[in-house]
Amino acid sequence: MKRVVYDVAGLIARIATGVIFVAHGWQKWQGGQSVTSQDFRDMGIPMPELTAGYTTLVEVVGGVLLILGLLVRPVALLLLLAMVGAIAFVHGGKGVMVENGGWELTGALGALCLLFLALGGGRIGVDGIFARMFRRRSERRVAAGEEPVVYPPGAYVPGGTAAGGTAVGDDTTAGATTHGRRPDVPRQPAAPTSRRLDDEDMREIDALVADEPPQHHKPPNR
Repeated sequence: MKRVVYDVAGLIARIATGVIFVAHGWQKWQGGQSVTSQDFRDMGIPMPELTAGYTTLVEVVGGVLLILGLLVRPVALLLLLAMVGAIAFVHGGKGVMVENGGWELTGALGALCLLFLALGGGRIGVDGIFARMFRRRSERRVAAGEEPVVYPPGAYVPGGTAAGGTAVGDDTTAGATTHGRRPDVPRQPAAPTSRRLDDEDMREIDALVADEPPQHHKPPNR
């Protein structure tokens, strides 16, 4: 249930954050590269041409990718770097409130990007669809025996041995002890004990060698 709640919340947060980034990036795009670079130069941002191009591109493309839920973690990292730069060079010394040029908006967007970077954007998105596809494909390959099943250390392995991070079907781990415990090896049946031949057995052997039917002598009556 908690996972579903995070998926829905992540979807809403991704869409809202992506729309804000697209709006700001599109504004820079419409203003033109030269105008945006001049604005960055006036604000004291180093390498204004390169920084303006990076910010415009990452806000427009990154915002769209956030909305789609595609490459959420890499995009969140790139957007986080842009927000950290904006706070460090422009908004950090102007207080909190956005109307005074403070870091209110950039800080909130940066915090959201940090959350996406740490936890992802949830399963409702393109990344979630690809993850489910790869997981189902892997499960089908395991069921078909195309790849071994890896058990975590200490887990129970069907067959009676305790796994130490081993894979079923790996012959190199056969007969080895795991975590100080000997594997359960089936006990071999004991060899039959020999017995001494008596006179009756010797007569039967002599009869077989002589190609004559054995003659059984009746014990004398007492």
